[in-house]
Amino acid sequence: MNNFKSIRILLILNFVTIFSFGQNKADAGNNASKDVNYVADTFYSTRVVNGQSTEGITQNRLDFRIEHRFDLIKTGFPEFFGLDHAYTLFGLEYGIKDWIMVGINRTSSTQAISGFSKISILRQSTGSINMPLSVSFFIGSSYAGLPIDNSGVLGDFFSQLSYTSQLLISKKFNDKFSAQLSPVWIHRNKVVSLTNNNDIIALGISANYKFTPTLSISGEYYPVLNPSVYYTNQNSNSLSFSVDIQTGGHLFQIVLSNSTDMIEKNFIGETTGKWLNGDIHLGFNILRKFDL
Repeated sequence: MNNFKSIRILLILNFVTIFSFGQNKADAGNNASKDVNYVADTFYSTRVVNGQSTEGITQNRLDFRIEHRFDLIKTGFPEFFGLDHAYTLFGLEYGIKDWIMVGINRTSSTQAISGFSKISILRQSTGSINMPLSVSFFIGSSYAGLPIDNSGVLGDFFSQLSYTSQLLISKKFNDKFSAQLSPVWIHRNKVVSLTNNNDIIALGISANYKFTPTLSISGEYYPVLNPSVYYTNQNSNSLSFSVDIQTGGHLFQIVLSNSTDMIEKNFIGETTGKWLNGDIHLGFNILRKFDL
């Protein structure tokens, strides 16, 4: 419990610090020169594929997200190449200010509910303010509705919780190509085995290439930097690709991934599929934007 209290205090302090910084940044932005040219559409949405992007959403905008990951393609025609079974995520994301957003998700694979906030710290720009990078901070927590271990017994509330902190650093190099680095720390209050780590440190590597203003491809890779014995024997790093189609207030992504889940705690630290073994899942993401 002391460990949980320490982590909770750390997360609260991180949030308060970034929130204060963001407020100061917003106030300074109101007084900034109108000659600042901010870079737009580094990525099409708040996520690259599974992982977060530096993109936020504008004030008073609501995004509704539906994501599916089907079973293994290699199951073949008897299970219609995995389409007979699906894992689903539903999410709502809202822009409180242009620099801060919040969201809530529900995923079917572990019956998890997750909540998060994302704060824009720096925004790539030219003109009177020359900022070469965009930087955002993501902080979230999730509650797993299914047992963590193999006992089949749901643990107490705190044992089912996990926490994620992530720094997102991106650059739009030109009208076509963008890239991002995403160091992430995940703490799980309970793990399956004593040989597994409660804490996961990973480095997300993401990129997007736009063929046209409405068509692009994206890819992301999340190698775990501190793999435990359990992780090495049971899990693999998440690797995902997508074809992205933007049509007005919608975004549609066709996905190939070795991960079946779509929240950070699961796809970064608990992916079991291996691309070299043909453990590939077809999926799609649909995003609908509403201006309130």
